[in-house]
Amino acid sequence: MNAHTLHAALAQMCAEGAYAERKFLASAAEMAPYLREWRDVWRGEAAAVALPSCTADVAGLVRLARRHGAHLVPQGGNTGLVGGQIAFDRQRAIVVSLKRMNRILRVDAAENALTCEAGCLLADVQAAAETAGRLFPLSLASQGSCSIGGVLSTNAGGCGVLRYGSAGDLALGLEAVLADGSVWDGRRALRKDNTGYDLKRLFIGAEGSLGIVTGAVLRLFARPRSSVCAFAATPTPEAGLSLLRAAEEASGGEVSAFELLPRIALELVARHIPAARLPLPPKAPWHVLVEISSARRQAEAAGVMERILQAGFDNGWVTDAVMAQNTAQEAEFWLVRESVSEAQKREGGSIKHDVAVPVSQVPAFLRRAAEAVQAALPGARVVAFGHVGDGNIHFNLSQPEGMGRQAFAREAGRLQRIVYDLVGEMGGSISAEHGIGVAKREENARWKPPEELELMRKLKRALDPDGIFNPGKLTG
Repeated sequence: MNAHTLHAALAQMCAEGAYAERKFLASAAEMAPYLREWRDVWRGEAAAVALPSCTADVAGLVRLARRHGAHLVPQGGNTGLVGGQIAFDRQRAIVVSLKRMNRILRVDAAENALTCEAGCLLADVQAAAETAGRLFPLSLASQGSCSIGGVLSTNAGGCGVLRYGSAGDLALGLEAVLADGSVWDGRRALRKDNTGYDLKRLFIGAEGSLGIVTGAVLRLFARPRSSVCAFAATPTPEAGLSLLRAAEEASGGEVSAFELLPRIALELVARHIPAARLPLPPKAPWHVLVEISSARRQAEAAGVMERILQAGFDNGWVTDAVMAQNTAQEAEFWLVRESVSEAQKREGGSIKHDVAVPVSQVPAFLRRAAEAVQAALPGARVVAFGHVGDGNIHFNLSQPEGMGRQAFAREAGRLQRIVYDLVGEMGGSISAEHGIGVAKREENARWKPPEELELMRKLKRALDPDGIFNPGKLTG
């Protein structure tokens, strides 16, 4: 079996289905956008790129793959950061891009549920929910390009986890194509179904290694009556955590986001993102972006935020602060937070770590990890930011000034090992929301208990005995 054979089989499948549009790409130029991710870290190879437009198309691809010994690599918006969506086999791999499966099928405001295809963009789901007077709370910097299938397959978190949970917590039901080409339709909006295994959870976070998610029923929420956002300078991560605890108590659990940003992150955004306006000058060593979403009137919610900030000033947790006065200013605050990764990319080389530690250990982790990597590579710039309320820190490193990008890239393995060793020592996770893919496969095998790895492999063998789906990812 070779690429030519697969091309002929794909062409025959399209002809038999009497498709009105072309459903696969085979030339190098056409496939190129699907074989590299946005940071240009991972570049792959494939025999073809398939572009199904319905679940039946995906099922046909699975049956074709079984007949010809091909591999299928599901891909959503191609925004992943660990190479999970990239194919690496020129002869046998077919990238299955779900971008044409982008229909929102139903919005049921009474049931607080939205049914959509896996290729729907997160931003389109948010907009459809808003049109129906509801909220879909998952929020990511890549929401204009990432897909629902992708965020479920990596169990993405984002900025609203503190109150609403990760992507998997927002999925009521799924549809997936299985390894024999059959379709499991579990798209139900039930909140309770205690009739056996929670099958949808097998596919959430599996990175397309057990089947291809083709549709989902998502949980919606009542829209908050008010939203208040503040940007505050804080002297230490410990002070930031104290402010978080005070905010949760004062608001009665209405904190919907709490993001920690170091001074260097703001400096990089100011340098490289002209559209972003800093709410405060980058003088303090740390800053927090805190948001309250409430059923209170706007004035009442603003009063709660004012009391939180006043407590911060009184206790020395806050040295400066500003509250957004309208939705436009809120958007400006969030643009700063969401621009950090892009600003770091424009600054030069970066080594990224998406890790989690117990929330109480975040300050100690930040201090110890920074000291360790800077001792190992003097001049390394630590750009550590993220969702401190759930312990998820993006502990990113920018190259020392004057050091070449390639020379810095060669240090990645050594520095990652230092960070991951500390994460393991502190009882954390080496992947909080980006997945494992190929980037963290070896580290995952090093840190995950052998019993857990073997259980994952047993599930893989049971659901995908021929190894069709996304080989070489997660457990290998």
